[in-house]
Amino acid sequence: MNNPYVGSSTQIYGVEEHRLVGGKGDGMRLFEIRNGSGLELTVSADRCADISRASLNGVNLSWFSPVGYVAPAYYDDRGLNFLRSFTGGFLTTCGLTAAGNPCSDAGEEVPLHGRIANVPADHIYYTEDDRELCLYATIRQTSVFAEKLVLNRKITCPIGENRMILTDTIENQGDNREPLMMLYHMNMGYPLLDEDAELTIPSDSVVPRDSRAAEGIDSWNRMLKPEANFVEQCYYHTFAGESGSAQLINRKAGVGVKISFPTDPFCCFTQWKQMGRHAYVLGLEPGNCTPDGRDVLRCEGKLKFIEPGERKTFCLTVDFLTV
Repeated sequence: MNNPYVGSSTQIYGVEEHRLVGGKGDGMRLFEIRNGSGLELTVSADRCADISRASLNGVNLSWFSPVGYVAPAYYDDRGLNFLRSFTGGFLTTCGLTAAGNPCSDAGEEVPLHGRIANVPADHIYYTEDDRELCLYATIRQTSVFAEKLVLNRKITCPIGENRMILTDTIENQGDNREPLMMLYHMNMGYPLLDEDAELTIPSDSVVPRDSRAAEGIDSWNRMLKPEANFVEQCYYHTFAGESGSAQLINRKAGVGVKISFPTDPFCCFTQWKQMGRHAYVLGLEPGNCTPDGRDVLRCEGKLKFIEPGERKTFCLTVDFLTV
């Protein structure tokens, strides 16, 4: 940056690496990204390079769960214990070989939402110039006598433009065909999310996940005030065209988020409506699967796979809006 008013470009934009001290997050690496136009993202290097925090012009956009930052060493894959280390944040990646309900499938005990969100990046670095900030990470989900999948992630933030492009490429470096389930668990939180927030999902169909969701099918897009002991409602959206989107804006807070994605490979979109006290979150979740469990998708013939040597790419765009 050749600006006589500025001592260093980091005065305006850039990426800084930090480490947490204390608690269950002790030692975790965080990359703080500032784009110079009010967008700030925090990338958790030790949790799949997921995005733990997002804000625009100082206004928080994401939900941060009661468990806070939890290092991978505390991860417990039994039953629903994923929730004891579920930070939430703006993005939690669910996959790579499973997403959704825990189950027993093909002789394997499959954990809730898979394992990748609790895997640290083997390699992570960033580049920056006058046009954009880019963060790159490599995360491996591998085992002896089991899957050998590598996720290469790129997070791009244009300078002066409140936008993020997330590009993931998954490569099967093993000898076996493996299930591939990807669910991008993107979690909107207060003050972006409250009872006055306006949700727009221009889908062609909306299907309730279960009887509980069916109770609110006529108001799936209406947000509520926090309710004690609220039971979650999930809705499955489908898009007939080549692209899909979901937008949440809050005019009172002056901010909004729009998620855009191609319907190939993002053939599924889950809306997680959780209006509980202290569990007040709206999940906007593009993916190649629903969260019903790998066993269910296999039985329905909907389970996706990745062949040996094959690569699959998932790319989505998030626009951060001032309204």
